[in-house]
Amino acid sequence: MENELNIQDIMKRLPHRYPFLLVDRVLHVEVGKSLRAIKNVTINEPFFQGHFPAMPVMPGVLIIEALAQAAALLAFVSEDKYGENAAVYFAGIDKARFRKPVTPGDRLELLANVSRRRSGMWQMETQALVDGHEVASALLMATLRETAP
Repeated sequence: MENELNIQDIMKRLPHRYPFLLVDRVLHVEVGKSLRAIKNVTINEPFFQGHFPAMPVMPGVLIIEALAQAAALLAFVSEDKYGENAAVYFAGIDKARFRKPVTPGDRLELLANVSRRRSGMWQMETQALVDGHEVASALLMATLRETAP
């Protein structure tokens, strides 16, 4: 498994596409342990048209979605028994906190660390940073399942 994933590698593993693919690059993966990725936030994001035009702020739910996609990538690259016939499903969220707004021009750093893994269920501590400062965090749960070929 390579240490970095570009957008083509990410799209092979996640079913999301524009405008809902919220991970641009994976900078580092430690299989079964941790992942560090980025989302470059630009004024061209479709959600800024309505959230909020005079003061654009990335919706908190989309920051959590970006963290969930990063966590899904970590589970996917760490679990190779399903190959291309796998999907990661979001199973739960706890302790979500938002500390600072994310605005156009920010580089959102997405961190996912495995805190528990049992019976196909992954629990990950996630954190979103901008310029080294935490903007959001959450404890996310996901499951990896085989899909129909």
